[in-house]
Amino acid sequence: MALQEYQAKRKFNKTTEPKGEINKKNLSRFVVQEHQARNLHYDFRLEMDGVLKSWAVPKGVPEARGVKRLAVQVEDHPVDYINFSGTIPPGEYGAGEVKIWDKGNWKLTRGGLTTRSIKFELFGKKLNGEYAIFQLKDNKKKLAHF
Repeated sequence: MALQEYQAKRKFNKTTEPKGEINKKNLSRFVVQEHQARNLHYDFRLEMDGVLKSWAVPKGVPEARGVKRLAVQVEDHPVDYINFSGTIPPGEYGAGEVKIWDKGNWKLTRGGLTTRSIKFELFGKKLNGEYAIFQLKDNKKKLAHF
């Protein structure tokens, strides 16, 4: 995914979200944003290939080892979104409050987005340790489990 899908869903004259562009630096950062939209969920984002690869995690990223959570891959976001917190106005895509829940760095340990699974280590204030996202066997959609 590139940023066209992200940009097509937003009216930048109404929202304070960053418009962004593909960033050639890859600093291997991650962010988890608490997003109180229609329903509370968390957005997990990994800086990769000049964008933030993004997943919506309805029940939040697990802090305890061995806990599985559903994660649904969504459109890539610009790297500038890593610092975004604020209000997305009513009537706009994703309307509601966004707060940074955790952020830090990450390291790939196995796989990648072109494979059925990716394993990585997080070095955040709240999240530390090894995590994996893998595609469900019978699902062609971009669903995964944490």
